[in-house]
Amino acid sequence: LHCLLIPAHSKDESMTPQELGATYDYIAPLYQRDMLHSDYGLSALRRAIRYCPIVGDALDVGCGVGGRLIDALQQAGFTPEGIDVSAGMLSLAQQAHPGLGFCRADICQWQSQRRFALILAWDSLFPLPLNEHEPVLRKLCRLLDDNGVLIYSFGDAEGSHIDQWHGRDFHYSSIGISENLRVLMSEGLTILHCERDQHPQSHVYVIAHKRQKDEGASAQRLL
Repeated sequence: LHCLLIPAHSKDESMTPQELGATYDYIAPLYQRDMLHSDYGLSALRRAIRYCPIVGDALDVGCGVGGRLIDALQQAGFTPEGIDVSAGMLSLAQQAHPGLGFCRADICQWQSQRRFALILAWDSLFPLPLNEHEPVLRKLCRLLDDNGVLIYSFGDAEGSHIDQWHGRDFHYSSIGISENLRVLMSEGLTILHCERDQHPQSHVYVIAHKRQKDEGASAQRLL
Protein backbone atom coordinates (compact mmCIF):
# COMPACT_ATOMS: atom_id res chain seq x y z
CA LEU A 1 0.00 0.00 0.00
CA HIS A 2 1.12 3.56 -0.70
CA CYS A 3 0.93 5.42 2.61
CA LEU A 4 0.54 9.14 3.07
CA LEU A 5 1.20 11.30 6.12
CA ILE A 6 -1.70 11.93 8.47
CA PRO A 7 -2.42 15.68 8.39
CA ALA A 8 -4.31 17.56 11.07
CA HIS A 9 -7.71 19.04 10.34
CA SER A 10 -10.12 21.29 12.24
CA LYS A 11 -13.19 21.15 10.02
CA ASP A 12 -15.60 20.50 12.93
CA GLU A 13 -15.60 19.25 16.51
CA SER A 14 -14.48 15.74 15.56
CA MET A 15 -11.11 14.43 16.63
CA THR A 16 -8.10 15.08 14.44
CA PRO A 17 -6.49 11.96 12.93
CA GLN A 18 -3.62 12.35 15.41
CA GLU A 19 -6.02 12.52 18.36
CA LEU A 20 -8.04 9.59 17.09
CA GLY A 21 -4.93 7.52 16.46
CA ALA A 22 -3.58 8.27 19.95
CA THR A 23 -6.91 7.30 21.53
CA TYR A 24 -6.98 4.01 19.66
CA ASP A 25 -3.33 3.43 20.57
CA TYR A 26 -4.40 3.56 24.21
CA ILE A 27 -7.26 1.06 23.84
CA ALA A 28 -5.54 -1.25 21.31
CA PRO A 29 -4.62 -4.02 23.83
CA LEU A 30 -8.10 -3.79 25.42
CA TYR A 31 -9.78 -3.98 22.02
CA GLN A 32 -7.69 -6.98 21.01
CA ARG A 33 -8.66 -8.72 24.26
CA ASP A 34 -12.37 -7.92 23.77
CA MET A 35 -12.39 -9.17 20.18
CA LEU A 36 -10.22 -12.26 20.71
CA HIS A 37 -13.11 -14.75 20.60
CA SER A 38 -15.72 -12.47 19.03
CA ASP A 39 -17.65 -13.19 15.83
CA TYR A 40 -18.85 -9.57 15.60
CA GLY A 41 -19.33 -8.54 11.97
CA LEU A 42 -18.48 -11.97 10.59
CA SER A 43 -21.96 -12.90 9.36
CA ALA A 44 -22.25 -9.59 7.51
CA LEU A 45 -18.83 -9.97 5.91
CA ARG A 46 -19.55 -13.55 4.87
CA ARG A 47 -22.77 -12.35 3.25
CA ALA A 48 -20.76 -9.78 1.27
CA ILE A 49 -18.24 -12.44 0.25
CA ARG A 50 -21.06 -14.62 -1.08
CA TYR A 51 -22.28 -11.69 -3.16
CA CYS A 52 -18.81 -11.01 -4.59
CA PRO A 53 -18.48 -12.38 -8.14
CA ILE A 54 -14.70 -11.91 -8.20
CA VAL A 55 -11.89 -12.75 -5.79
CA GLY A 56 -8.73 -10.67 -5.56
CA ASP A 57 -7.27 -7.86 -3.47
CA ALA A 58 -9.35 -6.65 -0.53
CA LEU A 59 -9.01 -3.42 1.46
CA ASP A 60 -9.92 -3.25 5.15
CA VAL A 61 -10.46 0.42 6.03
CA GLY A 62 -9.90 0.97 9.74
CA CYS A 63 -8.57 -2.55 10.10
CA GLY A 64 -7.66 -2.10 13.77
CA VAL A 65 -5.82 -5.06 15.28
CA GLY A 66 -6.87 -7.40 12.47
CA GLY A 67 -8.12 -10.82 13.45
CA ARG A 68 -11.43 -12.42 12.55
CA LEU A 69 -12.41 -10.25 9.56
CA ILE A 70 -9.03 -10.44 7.85
CA ASP A 71 -8.96 -14.18 8.58
CA ALA A 72 -12.36 -14.56 6.89
CA LEU A 73 -11.15 -12.68 3.82
CA GLN A 74 -8.07 -14.88 3.54
CA GLN A 75 -10.11 -18.05 3.98
CA ALA A 76 -12.32 -16.93 1.08
CA GLY A 77 -9.28 -16.50 -1.18
CA PHE A 78 -8.85 -12.71 -0.96
CA THR A 79 -5.54 -10.95 -0.36
CA PRO A 80 -6.35 -8.38 2.33
CA GLU A 81 -4.53 -5.18 3.11
CA GLY A 82 -5.37 -2.75 5.89
CA ILE A 83 -5.18 0.95 6.69
CA ASP A 84 -5.72 2.60 10.07
CA VAL A 85 -4.78 5.83 11.88
CA SER A 86 -3.55 3.99 14.97
CA ALA A 87 0.06 2.84 15.07
CA GLY A 88 -0.74 0.74 18.15
CA MET A 89 -3.58 -1.06 16.39
CA LEU A 90 -1.45 -1.66 13.29
CA SER A 91 1.42 -3.08 15.33
CA LEU A 92 -0.91 -5.74 16.72
CA ALA A 93 -2.39 -6.38 13.27
CA GLN A 94 1.06 -6.95 11.79
CA GLN A 95 1.86 -9.41 14.58
CA ALA A 96 -1.39 -11.28 13.93
CA HIS A 97 -0.96 -11.32 10.13
CA PRO A 98 2.73 -11.41 9.19
CA GLY A 99 3.22 -11.01 5.48
CA LEU A 100 0.16 -8.86 4.84
CA GLY A 101 0.36 -5.16 3.99
CA PHE A 102 -0.70 -2.55 6.55
CA CYS A 103 -0.48 1.22 6.31
CA ARG A 104 -0.91 4.04 8.82
CA ALA A 105 -3.05 6.61 7.03
CA ASP A 106 -6.10 8.83 7.27
CA ILE A 107 -8.73 7.55 4.82
CA CYS A 108 -9.82 11.17 4.23
CA GLN A 109 -6.40 11.91 2.69
CA TRP A 110 -5.23 8.50 1.51
CA GLN A 111 -5.10 7.97 -2.25
CA SER A 112 -4.37 4.89 -4.35
CA GLN A 113 -4.30 3.86 -7.99
CA ARG A 114 -5.15 0.33 -6.88
CA ARG A 115 -8.58 -1.23 -7.38
CA PHE A 116 -10.06 -3.81 -5.03
CA ALA A 117 -12.43 -6.72 -5.45
CA LEU A 118 -13.84 -6.13 -1.97
CA ILE A 119 -13.67 -3.15 0.37
CA LEU A 120 -14.62 -3.47 4.03
CA ALA A 121 -15.15 -0.58 6.45
CA TRP A 122 -16.71 -2.15 9.53
CA ASP A 123 -17.47 0.45 12.23
CA SER A 124 -14.53 2.53 11.00
CA LEU A 125 -16.37 5.45 9.34
CA PHE A 126 -18.19 6.54 12.52
CA PRO A 127 -15.32 8.81 13.70
CA LEU A 128 -15.14 10.72 10.41
CA PRO A 129 -15.95 14.44 10.45
CA LEU A 130 -19.55 14.83 9.34
CA ASN A 131 -18.57 16.65 6.15
CA GLU A 132 -16.12 13.88 5.19
CA HIS A 133 -18.63 11.03 5.02
CA GLU A 134 -19.77 11.67 1.46
CA PRO A 135 -16.27 12.30 0.01
CA VAL A 136 -14.86 9.20 1.71
CA LEU A 137 -17.79 7.06 0.59
CA ARG A 138 -17.35 8.24 -3.00
CA LYS A 139 -13.65 7.44 -2.73
CA LEU A 140 -14.39 3.89 -1.59
CA CYS A 141 -16.82 3.40 -4.47
CA ARG A 142 -14.17 4.52 -6.94
CA LEU A 143 -11.54 2.25 -5.39
CA LEU A 144 -13.67 -0.76 -6.27
CA ASP A 145 -12.80 -2.86 -9.27
CA ASP A 146 -15.58 -3.55 -11.78
CA ASN A 147 -17.79 -6.23 -10.21
CA GLY A 148 -16.33 -5.37 -6.80
CA VAL A 149 -18.34 -5.32 -3.58
CA LEU A 150 -18.35 -2.72 -0.81
CA ILE A 151 -19.51 -3.53 2.74
CA TYR A 152 -19.50 -0.90 5.46
CA SER A 153 -21.42 0.14 8.55
CA PHE A 154 -22.72 3.49 9.78
CA GLY A 155 -25.22 5.07 12.15
CA ASP A 156 -28.81 5.53 11.08
CA ALA A 157 -29.20 8.93 12.78
CA GLU A 158 -28.00 12.07 11.01
CA GLY A 159 -25.57 14.37 12.78
CA SER A 160 -22.78 14.13 15.37
CA HIS A 161 -22.50 13.06 18.98
CA ILE A 162 -19.91 12.11 21.62
CA ASP A 163 -19.82 8.70 23.27
CA GLN A 164 -17.46 6.94 25.65
CA TRP A 165 -15.62 3.66 25.15
CA HIS A 166 -13.09 2.24 27.60
CA GLY A 167 -13.25 5.54 29.47
CA ARG A 168 -12.27 7.64 26.44
CA ASP A 169 -14.38 10.17 24.50
CA PHE A 170 -15.10 9.41 20.85
CA HIS A 171 -16.76 11.76 18.38
CA TYR A 172 -19.13 9.94 16.03
CA SER A 173 -21.16 11.18 13.07
CA SER A 174 -23.35 9.94 10.23
CA ILE A 175 -25.23 11.24 7.21
CA GLY A 176 -27.99 8.68 7.77
CA ILE A 177 -29.45 5.86 5.72
CA SER A 178 -31.05 7.84 2.89
CA GLU A 179 -27.93 9.90 2.17
CA ASN A 180 -25.65 6.86 2.26
CA LEU A 181 -27.85 5.03 -0.25
CA ARG A 182 -28.11 8.15 -2.43
CA VAL A 183 -24.32 8.46 -2.64
CA LEU A 184 -23.87 4.77 -3.46
CA MET A 185 -26.45 4.83 -6.24
CA SER A 186 -25.08 8.10 -7.65
CA GLU A 187 -21.72 6.32 -7.99
CA GLY A 188 -23.37 3.56 -10.03
CA LEU A 189 -23.49 0.93 -7.28
CA THR A 190 -26.40 -1.46 -6.80
CA ILE A 191 -27.64 -1.95 -3.24
CA LEU A 192 -27.64 -5.68 -2.48
CA HIS A 193 -28.37 -5.58 1.24
CA CYS A 194 -29.21 -2.90 3.82
CA GLU A 195 -29.93 -3.92 7.40
CA ARG A 196 -30.42 -2.22 10.76
CA ASP A 197 -28.80 -5.22 12.35
CA GLN A 198 -28.48 -4.24 16.02
CA HIS A 199 -31.90 -2.77 16.79
CA PRO A 200 -32.57 -0.80 18.97
CA GLN A 201 -28.99 0.44 18.53
CA SER A 202 -28.41 2.88 15.67
CA HIS A 203 -26.25 0.55 13.60
CA VAL A 204 -26.69 -0.14 9.88
CA TYR A 205 -24.64 -2.04 7.37
CA VAL A 206 -24.85 -1.98 3.60
CA ILE A 207 -23.52 -4.27 0.89
CA ALA A 208 -23.29 -2.74 -2.59
CA HIS A 209 -22.02 -4.01 -5.94
CA LYS A 210 -20.20 -2.06 -8.64
CA ARG A 211 -21.37 -3.22 -12.04
CA GLN A 212 -19.05 -3.75 -14.95
CA LYS A 213 -18.89 -0.66 -17.15
CA ASP A 214 -20.40 -2.43 -20.13
CA GLU A 215 -23.30 -3.62 -17.94
CA GLY A 216 -24.00 -0.04 -16.90
CA ALA A 217 -23.90 1.14 -20.52
CA SER A 218 -26.29 -1.62 -21.57
CA ALA A 219 -28.67 -0.68 -18.79
CA GLN A 220 -28.64 2.94 -19.92
CA ARG A 221 -29.44 1.93 -23.49
CA LEU A 222 -32.48 0.03 -22.27
CA LEU A 223 -33.90 3.07 -20.45
